[in-house]
Amino acid sequence: MKKLRFILLLLCMIAKPGILVSQDQPPTRSRKAAEAYNNGIRSYSLNNYTNAINKLLEAIHEDARFIDAYLVLAEVYEDNDQPHDAIRTYRQAFAINDTYYPYGWIRLGNLEYKEALYRDAKLRYEKYLEISQDNTANTVKAKDGIARCDFAIHAINSPVEFKPVNLGPSVNTENDEYWPSLSADEKILVITRLLKSHEFINRMQEDFFISHYRDEGWTFMLNAGEPLNTNDNEGAQALSGDGRFMVFTACNRSDGLGRCDLYYSVKEGNQWSIPLNMGSPVNTAYRETQPSLSSDGRTVYFSSDRPGGKGSHDLWVSNRDEKGNWTVPVNLGDSINTVGIEMSPFIHPDSRTLYFSSDGHIGMGGYDIFMSQLQADGNWKRPVNLGYPINTNRDEIGMIVNSRGDKAYYSSDIDARQGKDIFTFEMPVHIRPDMVTYMKGKIFDAKNDRPLKAQFELTDLNTGNVINISHSDSITGEFLVCIPTDHNYMLNVSKEGYLFFSENFALLDRYQVDDPFLKDIPLQPLQVGVSTVLKNIFYETDSFALKKESEAELMKIVKFMQENAEVRIEISGHTDNTGNASYNQVLSENRARIVAEYLINASIDSDRLTYSGYGMNIPIASNDSEANRAQNRRTELKIIE
Repeated sequence: MKKLRFILLLLCMIAKPGILVSQDQPPTRSRKAAEAYNNGIRSYSLNNYTNAINKLLEAIHEDARFIDAYLVLAEVYEDNDQPHDAIRTYRQAFAINDTYYPYGWIRLGNLEYKEALYRDAKLRYEKYLEISQDNTANTVKAKDGIARCDFAIHAINSPVEFKPVNLGPSVNTENDEYWPSLSADEKILVITRLLKSHEFINRMQEDFFISHYRDEGWTFMLNAGEPLNTNDNEGAQALSGDGRFMVFTACNRSDGLGRCDLYYSVKEGNQWSIPLNMGSPVNTAYRETQPSLSSDGRTVYFSSDRPGGKGSHDLWVSNRDEKGNWTVPVNLGDSINTVGIEMSPFIHPDSRTLYFSSDGHIGMGGYDIFMSQLQADGNWKRPVNLGYPINTNRDEIGMIVNSRGDKAYYSSDIDARQGKDIFTFEMPVHIRPDMVTYMKGKIFDAKNDRPLKAQFELTDLNTGNVINISHSDSITGEFLVCIPTDHNYMLNVSKEGYLFFSENFALLDRYQVDDPFLKDIPLQPLQVGVSTVLKNIFYETDSFALKKESEAELMKIVKFMQENAEVRIEISGHTDNTGNASYNQVLSENRARIVAEYLINASIDSDRLTYSGYGMNIPIASNDSEANRAQNRRTELKIIE
């Protein structure tokens, strides 16, 4: 189509006196040049680039001012991936006549822009505007080119800190490695590696490889094996924060709905499940590729050329509902998507910072990496280019960022002799996401130490919104829950037949958490006498008035009572040893009473609960420090029947 468009442009050019303008009679007085030119055009139309180049060079040899031969030769060079030859030839053509083919200045500018010759490219776009103002679409292209060149020149003059470090021979080989994905604790690294096919000679295939971080280094990558890897290609994978849920891209499979679909697999213990097609409405008859998962695995971002987008490939998002079904994908909108291509999304574990690649937003050329953040109103901020030299005139795709937000991983062929390798670099501060920490441990039965599969819900105490839902491993009981460091959160752990467990994370205004939270959680089977501390019941200072932040925990108690109709409970209040004993006794009774009244008002039968105040009489820690006294100031729930 590109060739036909150019040839038609030649046919439409204004003839000079004595110059022929049709394809059969090109604008030259040399018959030998015309014959060679026409033979070159025919070879070009048949994709015989070598012969086309030779014939067009022959035409130029016969007539050194044969401008059409230069212009077609420049396009042949461009199509044959010889940009420097194309640039040189365009320049030779315009030295003959700089107004003969105005659009050629845009074509030359585009080539120079792609080759990082930004100052030269800007002059070409400006030249087009100088000699032609007739075509509105081309004028827009020229002005867009100038804006891109200005951005690139400024970016080079104001580089960001960027020192990529190769992950070394345990991860990288002579093969191409790309598409890194990482668990939130940075202990599991999965990549896609390009290998010789196991079945077909002279054919390559993509497989997953996995490494673990141990003793200050990555272990040697091991093939993930079946059922993840097959004799076909699978790649562009994404991991949930706990490293136990994977979504990836596979194309042209027998169970596929389109050319490329998204598939998923779940890890229980050390075994991955047989990958399954995510099905409709996520997958369509079009291309769905390059997924990214939220930390809890309940939201997936991906690139697709499905109808309804703004460009040839847009970014879309789908959520998993309470029944486990994926919702109809939603386009990320005009802030993110352009008339160009958006691809390789990565949603950070903070659930609001998105990194992606685009050739539509203004950048350095090719695909650049951009960052955008989700605002409170549900809209995405205007994307920010990560800057030079993170972005260059080459294609930058497939970058991810660790949960702390200070380190990125990506693939690059910086050293062409090594092919594509996985690198890491420190993220410049101004393009970092919100920091995320995590809680990690095991869930087990408090009576027999048996590992349990339990549900986790992380709730923002200020808004009451559940921001993370996940499960512990059914075989090992292991869990990992990502926790952003800019709010106060409640973590609720529940399983049928067990008393729930709650934890509080007071992280508001704490943007630096040095260490993750490591904790094994024993769940108490439902029986008389077991109790739990309600760590997310809060009162006004020196008062029994409940704070608004208590509602999330209170509603969890309501739900627990509704799901366990045979249970009768006691709510108890406790204080530290500060102050008068009788005062503390009354305060603890009132605090227990106000909780009981809340539950009764929420439709829990008053016969199913009682309340008591114990003042300072039953401490669970010594009262020798503020931290210990805080433990003693508590509200408990105990099963009494």
